[in-house]
Amino acid sequence: MSETVLPPKKSTSLFPVGFVRDSAAYILSQQLPDGSIPWFKGHYADPWDHVEAAMGLAIAGEFGAAEKAYRWLADIQLPDGSWWAAYKDGAIDNGERRETNFVAYVATGVWHYFLISGDKGFLQQYWSMVERAIDFVLGLQTEYGEIHWAVDAGGQPKEDALITGCASVFKSLECAINIASVLGVARPEWVRGRTALGVALQSKPERFDRTWESKARFSMDWFYPVLTGAFTGEAARARLQQRWDEFVVAGLGCRCVNDEPWVTVAESCELTMALLASGQRARAEIIYRGLHRWQDSDGGYWTGYVYRDQAVWPEEKTTWTVGAMLLAADALADLTPASGLFTSVCLPSDTAKDAQGVDSFDQLELSGS
Repeated sequence: MSETVLPPKKSTSLFPVGFVRDSAAYILSQQLPDGSIPWFKGHYADPWDHVEAAMGLAIAGEFGAAEKAYRWLADIQLPDGSWWAAYKDGAIDNGERRETNFVAYVATGVWHYFLISGDKGFLQQYWSMVERAIDFVLGLQTEYGEIHWAVDAGGQPKEDALITGCASVFKSLECAINIASVLGVARPEWVRGRTALGVALQSKPERFDRTWESKARFSMDWFYPVLTGAFTGEAARARLQQRWDEFVVAGLGCRCVNDEPWVTVAESCELTMALLASGQRARAEIIYRGLHRWQDSDGGYWTGYVYRDQAVWPEEKTTWTVGAMLLAADALADLTPASGLFTSVCLPSDTAKDAQGVDSFDQLELSGS
């Protein structure tokens, strides 16, 4: 197995010796022959978490296995550009809905692979998959900018929006715009869609959680708009500080929800990257260093820890948790050319003009940052 070599100028104090190799080995041990990466063997694979694990493989230099993961997605993509919510053993496991943030995330994975490999042929090969996925997602955007969270089994929109889901789509649109630019394809409607979505995330809270109980108890609603670039600079720092004491448990990490004594490794990794994106490296390092206590001998990481009971729960080592650990390690230690994907916003220089006619969104001024 090939491992990305840590640059000599960087310290390995952020993670154990052999961390990249062992983490990738765990994901590889769970990947199925068809290329799919389930949460763990015997469980289902969903498109979002499958891509998260595939990105971990790319960080480790496991390009063959990562490409196989994207090939699996291309092979099972539906005619309208979407995927079902979950698959298991070569069959649909959840055919009740197709979630927009799951569908869009393939663009993030494909762009991430290209940033590391530099393989333009890979972008060309998977352009159609990305294009159809993004067109499906933007077809579910409302006049107010937010994007419906899913369609049902019959293809009818589930008409409400999630902050976390839309924030994830927001980053995926950035990646899709960059893919189109590298390939010389104009997609101004994607730029306008991303800009309108950013406006909604920044200034239209009433467009989210309209038909169900607020999801504000989930930490992802708190930090995802920072992680994905909808809030930057001082606005990002203020957002993270506002609910810090609700979600961060000193010495342990980030809670999944603010009303349960449960910290989770993946959310802690994502918060690590959000802190880096907002210029708070010291805090990011403190949180990340504490997560390695939950690595098992096979290289996998336990999903979470209930500190009231001093117990690992659930007793699962999910591949997407390991993927998140690798993404955060890359963001902290510059392991690959994709290390800044979740800690900065980078758009083609001509993006601003494509957003004309959409309400102001200051993120457009950060092209290339």
